[in-house]
Amino acid sequence: MAKVKMQQEEKKTNLIRGIRRWEAVAVAINSIIGAGIFGLPSNVAALIGPYSVIAFVVCAFITTLLILSFAEVCSRFNETGGPYLYAREAFGSAAGFQVGWLMWLARVTAFAANCNLLIAYLSFFWPAASTTWPRAILITIIVIALTMVNVTGIRDTTMVSNIFSVGKLIPIFIFIAVGLFFLAPENFSIASQPELKNFSKSVLLLVYAFSGFEIALIPAGEAREPQRSMPFAIITSIGVVSVVYILIQVVCIGTFPELAGSQRPLADAAYKFMGAPGAAVITAGVIISIIGNLTVVLLAGSRLPFAMARRHELPRLLATIHERYRTPHLAICLTGAVMFVLTISGTFIYVVTISTLVRLVAYGATCLALFVLRRRDPQGALFRVPLIVPFAALALIGWLLYNITFLEARPTIIAGGTGLLIYAVYRVLSRQSMKTTINEEKI
Repeated sequence: MAKVKMQQEEKKTNLIRGIRRWEAVAVAINSIIGAGIFGLPSNVAALIGPYSVIAFVVCAFITTLLILSFAEVCSRFNETGGPYLYAREAFGSAAGFQVGWLMWLARVTAFAANCNLLIAYLSFFWPAASTTWPRAILITIIVIALTMVNVTGIRDTTMVSNIFSVGKLIPIFIFIAVGLFFLAPENFSIASQPELKNFSKSVLLLVYAFSGFEIALIPAGEAREPQRSMPFAIITSIGVVSVVYILIQVVCIGTFPELAGSQRPLADAAYKFMGAPGAAVITAGVIISIIGNLTVVLLAGSRLPFAMARRHELPRLLATIHERYRTPHLAICLTGAVMFVLTISGTFIYVVTISTLVRLVAYGATCLALFVLRRRDPQGALFRVPLIVPFAALALIGWLLYNITFLEARPTIIAGGTGLLIYAVYRVLSRQSMKTTINEEKI
């Protein structure tokens, strides 16, 4: 009887493992194909012109190395946390908290960037959408609706993710399939080789479009057989995404000479070869894609403070699980509120830079964790890669970070310092609270 009661109590404190293998793939694809690919083709074209196709290939290679490194590390874990958990296990509580804090910032800033781009694409159908009050109302509705979906259960969230994954891929495939017949070879002519600095900056921007795969790993505590399904999900997703992204850029350059000045590159390119109906279809697909991405960004972002609270690194209240829905509802609501504030105040390209730098730091921590965890437990991983893979990934991360100016890095440095301060203050307060409790018990 006591054993049954204990099992029932344990069930109340655990999340539901409702994410299946192919649903994890859908979450990963939804995480990567969000808003970046719908805004960045014009930005990188403005920097390096037709060389942007090569930048896409280089970024796909870098991301594949990162994903292979992540695949080995995540095959060791079956709990919620993703990169935060990996860093904590490898380097200790302080390092883990810092990675978790930065990853959470990456999630909330990514949400803000993507939601702002969503409003820009909605203005294709409703021009007033980007004006002050309609924009604020739309953002409020979007954040509240997605927060409610995430609160009501992991099955509802994954169902929305599945629907939007299919919904986003269909118009993208139409864009590529039709656009390839309208390529103009002269658009690929190269007048001069771009500066290495501009090429590096282009690849750095594209990291934002290619990253997000780690989102699928954060809710591992809600996945079935996560040590097998998570590596499969992220490796499968990068194969699909790399091909799709490169072909999108080829079509954009080959059909749209004015690409560098466009705010809605895919919609404007589609207008060139499919007319107004085609542009409308692509724009609708972009909107579907971004909404799907926002759903899983909130899913993953909210699980980070939940995981940190469970390990007594944030207030225990954030580890509370809803009695009916079995979701970390307070962590979800907090994350949704911060996302709302950043979305209202932010712009796309500014938050892209912050989010990208934060992700690179977290990615580097996971690659380093691979060496520590393999040395500690050589047989603990269900998936293994040659050590040259994480070495190469770290070298390429270093190359990208080297080309960042102090002004670009300053917000990330401030964010990291803020995280350390929060960690130190909470540790001190926790110790004081524990001492007070012990003294009261003695009395």
